Amino acid sequence: MKALLLAAGFGERLWPITEKTPKCLVRIGEKPLLQHWLECLADSRQFDEVIVNTHYLGDEVVKFASSYRSPIRLVLSHEEYLLGPGGTLLKHRSTLAESDFLVAHADNFSIIDWPAFVSAHSARPEGCAGTMMTFDTNSPSACGIIETDAQGRLVEMYEKVASPPGKLANAAVFIFTPQIFEIIDKAGRPEICDISRDILPLLFKRLATFKNTLYHKDIGTPEALAQAQRDYSWSSQLLAASEPLEGRALT
Repeated sequence: MKALLLAAGFGERLWPITEKTPKCLVRIGEKPLLQHWLECLADSRQFDEVIVNTHYLGDEVVKFASSYRSPIRLVLSHEEYLLGPGGTLLKHRSTLAESDFLVAHADNFSIIDWPAFVSAHSARPEGCAGTMMTFDTNSPSACGIIETDAQGRLVEMYEKVASPPGKLANAAVFIFTPQIFEIIDKAGRPEICDISRDILPLLFKRLATFKNTLYHKDIGTPEALAQAQRDYSWSSQLLAASEPLEGRALT
């Protein structure tokens, strides 16, 4: 499969950390976040190419890519103006639509059981155009909370509302089939659009889910980044052990 990592945003909530460093290059442990993603995708042996979109401080991402020997084929795609996650998805349609593919927001630090994720996608209910990774959050009002039916399909979303009915959250990591583009075409979505706001509502009862029980954290605020950095030493050990992070403070 191919993967699309969304990494072009301004990272405004992380200011002043992101004044000179793009969000995808903030460090977790001894590595930039983007390096963590490239290595975990390569280690999964599920992907042969990663597309990373750039915009804000894009030259810094170019410098990183030039000096870092990526373990997986890396393609940088600069956007003169931000297309939005959905717009970036559509921009790379011709490449991604060759087979099932991954889309992930690269401002998350995540430990993923890739064989389990891919297996869940392969076993998704009939008629589903993809699989969304989910996780349990301790901050439901700050996340996109979802509801699923008995088959684990997405049926409702509550995007950052005050009192959502639950803690199961959208992790912004998806495996889609090429069918997703047909669904977007039929809805007539604009070039600049958002996946969560504009595309996911088109997929109610047509998107399977897979729960990440290892580790997932949006590092979008200084506090969350600091927590992820503290978590890194023990979470990296659990990557090999594949044990649930019982009692840990997830986003």
